[in-house]
Amino acid sequence: MASRKKSTFQRLNGERLNRKQRRELERRLGSEDPGLEIVHRNVAGIDVGNESHFVAVPPGRDSQPVQEFGSWTADLERMVEWLKACGIEMVVMQSTGVYWTALYDVLEARGFKICLANARHTKNLPGRKSDVQESQWLMKLHTYGLLCDSFHPPDEIRALRSLWRLRDRHVKEAARAVQHMQKALITMNVQLSNAISDITGVTGQAILREILIGERDPWKLAKLRDWRIKATEEEIARSLEGNWRDDMLFELRQAVEAYDFIQQQMAACDQRLKRLLEALPARPVAEREAEAGAAEANQRSQRRGSRQKNTPGFDLKEELKRICGVDLTRIDGIDVMTTQTFVAEVGTDMSRWATEHHFASWLTLTPNRDVSGGKVVRQEPRKSKSRVAAALRTAACTLLRSQSYLGARYRALRARLGAPKAIKAMARYLACLMYRMLKYGQAYVDRGTQHFEQKRAQRELSSLQRKAAALGYQLVQPASA
Repeated sequence: MASRKKSTFQRLNGERLNRKQRRELERRLGSEDPGLEIVHRNVAGIDVGNESHFVAVPPGRDSQPVQEFGSWTADLERMVEWLKACGIEMVVMQSTGVYWTALYDVLEARGFKICLANARHTKNLPGRKSDVQESQWLMKLHTYGLLCDSFHPPDEIRALRSLWRLRDRHVKEAARAVQHMQKALITMNVQLSNAISDITGVTGQAILREILIGERDPWKLAKLRDWRIKATEEEIARSLEGNWRDDMLFELRQAVEAYDFIQQQMAACDQRLKRLLEALPARPVAEREAEAGAAEANQRSQRRGSRQKNTPGFDLKEELKRICGVDLTRIDGIDVMTTQTFVAEVGTDMSRWATEHHFASWLTLTPNRDVSGGKVVRQEPRKSKSRVAAALRTAACTLLRSQSYLGARYRALRARLGAPKAIKAMARYLACLMYRMLKYGQAYVDRGTQHFEQKRAQRELSSLQRKAAALGYQLVQPASA
């Protein structure tokens, strides 16, 4: 695959500028004629807002090169006609909240090329604070090829992403409803949560609903205990002896009803999620099961594939395997929910990123470095709200006790770098593995803890040999007994 074309900014100045070069470029851009090569001539800049949008076109295209349009649909159509009349072919705007979405859809439907720029990459020069100047500034930057387009998934992935984010909000709301139940119970000194670990399970829900019906006898309530509960009936009965206050019972009823409603909402989301996944095309299964270790990897994948608390009610794992062409859950630490988050946010087409290093950088799993004079003058983590990066960090944390190659690698990184850096480094490695599997159709086979320890021993031996040679010594292996 051909590498992505570099912008003029990157071609003229390299991947990064030092502080002096950056100030010089800002000074040149502030002038009327920066002396840079024009890359895009028919460009318009749009400053997106809630009530209105300011649009700037190149001088000479209209008597009023900057105009304001409302955010309602009729004005968006009028904006499109004006841009067509001005000979505009490409539009650049910032991803401001959700206000850009409707405008993006209208422009995309009318055939415009759209550059959705990250606001961090369009920082203004001092003094440029108005909406008019902001739109002109965006147009000027993109005219000289200084902005890069943000990732925007296709329509089917966008629909999947919106639904999965909605379902995630339902899961969080259900958790708040459970906390509300626990608060009402504890206020009445009903310590049910101390006897059973999950009040949303079979036993907990049966007891709560009997309480709401009017049952107050703790021993009768304890009879509803499921055989899998470790606590005895006496322990449960003692925990159910409380002061039944009417106000707290009303609050408990409200929390239970809210929880039931959220569960209905999640069930509706699961049905729609299933239809969206079934509509996605299947990728050819290019995965070749390696003979060595394949059976063990499959068993481990099946253990991880057991249904969790908040997973959808259908076979999500098989659907994801059909869509991806590979089984991403074979990677240690990656479960079905992490895979679904990855697919919903990114999709399955990895051609958008030239290499796995570009992909990890896009996920903000690499540090931000400032280089001056060939030296790193500053290195700091980049802030991001990427849901994929957060899911991969959570997956990396689960590797602490994993008896696998990835588990051994994470424990070694944790001992050497500390927990925060090790989690981020391991999340980056997991992202690279998922990138390779999706792009090349490779199967993941665990090489085991022993393989990692052997490689680490070899690296340490090589390091000792180099240090000894630098001091004029030579390592000699002792004769075996």
